[in-house]
Amino acid sequence: MTRSFGQRLHTTIEQRGRLCVGIDPHGFLLDAWGLPRTAAGLREFGLRVVDAASATIGIVKPQVAFFEVFGSAGFAALEDVLAAARQAGLLVIADAKRGDIGSSVDAYGDAWLTPGSPLEADAVTLAAYAGTGSLGGVFDLAQRHGKGAFVLAATSNPESLLVQTARVAATERGDLTVAGLVATEIDEWNRRHVIAGDDDVDTPALGSIGVVLGATKNLLDYGVDVHSLAEGAPLMPVLAPGFGHQGALFDDLGSIYGPLAAGTIVSTSRSALSAGPSALADTLADQAGQLSGALS
Repeated sequence: MTRSFGQRLHTTIEQRGRLCVGIDPHGFLLDAWGLPRTAAGLREFGLRVVDAASATIGIVKPQVAFFEVFGSAGFAALEDVLAAARQAGLLVIADAKRGDIGSSVDAYGDAWLTPGSPLEADAVTLAAYAGTGSLGGVFDLAQRHGKGAFVLAATSNPESLLVQTARVAATERGDLTVAGLVATEIDEWNRRHVIAGDDDVDTPALGSIGVVLGATKNLLDYGVDVHSLAEGAPLMPVLAPGFGHQGALFDDLGSIYGPLAAGTIVSTSRSALSAGPSALADTLADQAGQLSGALS
């Protein structure tokens, strides 16, 4: 039986920790690394990050937008980076932030989560502006293939405030913000689909569909109650941007995410990548150690 993404994530966290490095080839980083601002430069950048990560941590998150800039050549570079990361045994989250309806969103799921696809990843980030129900086909595909997804709920950018804290029409769940509704509906999806039709399967520690909750936010201000979201099983996984360059501290993980911290992936990018290729592995190892110490 195919192991779920939640099961694989739980194993990765236990064995290699929860630190995730973004593969974000900003132009200034390419310059600093002595690489050209071309698709070939992005490919080399990505492969060097994969090498450093495979020696130290267990999760990488390529930012798709940087590769899209170079069209088909950029996607070819991304395909090589994704394949190398998965071959190295890393858990790969494609940071694509896709969202649509019907067959269009299903096609996004096929692109990122189908085994054997040129863009195959272990999980993909999604946007639910058309409603979390619009992503159901992608969730079902993920479940069939042991893949995962992370849906934007309370993001780390300051522009998110007005939209994500807006109140939705009264529902049977009570008065909720947009961010709170997304998180609640994803949590409910995990609980409904945990057994996948097999009553003999033990409930996994983590679900396979998670949310993005920025570490720079007061989540209660966004209507996200981490304690109520952690009351059932499995625990909803969280992808947590905002650490490092954006200001959040590893020591604050527990106070920000409460009981959800057990399933939280801590994302780092510029604060690690700025160390350069020769020092990246040591920097990731140091950050992973800091993170482990913060949770001990």
